[in-house]
Amino acid sequence: MIPNITKGARMHGLIAYLAGPGRANEHTDPHLVAGSPSIMAWHNDDELNADAAQAIAKELDRARAVLGVEIPGGHVWHCSLSLRAEEGDLTDVKWADIAQDFMDEMGFTETSGRAPAQWVAIRHGHSKAGNDHIHIAASMGREDGTKWSSWRDFPRAQQAARELEKKYGLEELSPTHSTRGLRPGEREASERRGAPEPERRSLERKVRACATSAQDEAEFIRRLRRAGALVRPRYASGRDDVVVGYNVAEQRPHKGGRPVWFGGGHLAKDLALPKLRAEWPDSPQGAAEAVAEWQAAARGRRPVTIGREAREPDPQLWERYSDEVARLRETLRSVPLDDHATWAHVARETSGAFAAWSTATEATPGPLAAAADELSKTAQLRRYPVRPIRSFGPSARGASLMLMAASMGGTGTAAQAIMLRQLLNVAKAVHDMHKASNDLRRARQISHMVKHHLSQVAAALPSVPATTPTKDSEATAAVRASTAGQVAGRSAGSVLPPKYVQASTHAGTRSGSTRPDIER
Repeated sequence: MIPNITKGARMHGLIAYLAGPGRANEHTDPHLVAGSPSIMAWHNDDELNADAAQAIAKELDRARAVLGVEIPGGHVWHCSLSLRAEEGDLTDVKWADIAQDFMDEMGFTETSGRAPAQWVAIRHGHSKAGNDHIHIAASMGREDGTKWSSWRDFPRAQQAARELEKKYGLEELSPTHSTRGLRPGEREASERRGAPEPERRSLERKVRACATSAQDEAEFIRRLRRAGALVRPRYASGRDDVVVGYNVAEQRPHKGGRPVWFGGGHLAKDLALPKLRAEWPDSPQGAAEAVAEWQAAARGRRPVTIGREAREPDPQLWERYSDEVARLRETLRSVPLDDHATWAHVARETSGAFAAWSTATEATPGPLAAAADELSKTAQLRRYPVRPIRSFGPSARGASLMLMAASMGGTGTAAQAIMLRQLLNVAKAVHDMHKASNDLRRARQISHMVKHHLSQVAAALPSVPATTPTKDSEATAAVRASTAGQVAGRSAGSVLPPKYVQASTHAGTRSGSTRPDIER
């Protein structure tokens, strides 16, 4: 169950919207399922009309208005609780119980030991995506004139949702991983513009791709600018030489629009600048070079220096980095399931590799973008370790470097087919971790991504050329290394459907007997 919280200052406007037809006439039979006793005593579960909506809004706002409670930032607390479409629908009675327990946990009712605040839960059919859900509207002013505290209401709502999932037998979301979802307004704005996706999604992939491809902070800034993003630093208070954060925007906003800026941490939890810096070397010279690039980006000037981002990488590095990803897969066999930081680190690098490939080759979001987005969910934790994980062993960062330089269009190369094979094996390891941890929802999502998206990529790539038995290439050896220890009769950990595996099998593998290892 997913809680989504917003705050505002117009109770009448909110209730009128919830009881109305919706932006696309998607609201059907809006009615109350739960609420404060004084409101439920006067209103039943009949379909709400405009008069009833205004009466409910007035009652919700009465205590605050009469007692003159002033709440900076707005007094209206709005939270939707939604299920995935695949979970089906709940009854009004069950939603009422969930809403009551949720508001008890959030401290709006008498169970908090303080005066209650007025609230209602409204159900009005499915969302545009087919999700069963309710909306809770509450006043942040209590009936005795005190204020309800919104301190840490987002994590409190998430914790309450996890407890209610267990109590009511709902699908349990991961208590370990947490992603920043899109708000309805972002989706609607992109639909109005005819854009393939909201800007926040495309920017997240660009930042992820550039961060994993870069060997230092200065290169990261230059890569972002080359990828078509506007970049500006956020300085420490009173300084112009100490950067503590950054904001990005699309270089070419929609026609007639202005750039919409997003902070790194608001794109994704693992893209905040302190977390990105954990991957790069820390030296006075590197810091000075980074500040110079930040300042140049903020002023719209050319990059201070030209680095690896402007050069084609050595083609021989394909073999080296394919081998490194294969060794990364092997090291994951010994990583404990509860080592969440390491698994998130690996998922972040693998997601970055697919994001780099997508940034380089997909004019609009395609299967590579879908793979990057799916794996990025494992990369984001609810809680991060005090000491960040630094990669000293095998890594997928080299794969990002090579894939960032891939050419737009065409059918790809055999080297890319081998690299895809290795990245799929790492994705399978992440899938198996989720499955063994009983996080079956994430496991199913990764399985679906592989079978319905990456299979398209594999089908477009050429077969890997055969090599002589006495002189195998390093990349082919990497493919063989990744097959060690798999079940006989299967293609060594391949996660592609059988009809696609021929596009990336190496000499000596019986493609006709190949089966995918991710659950079918």
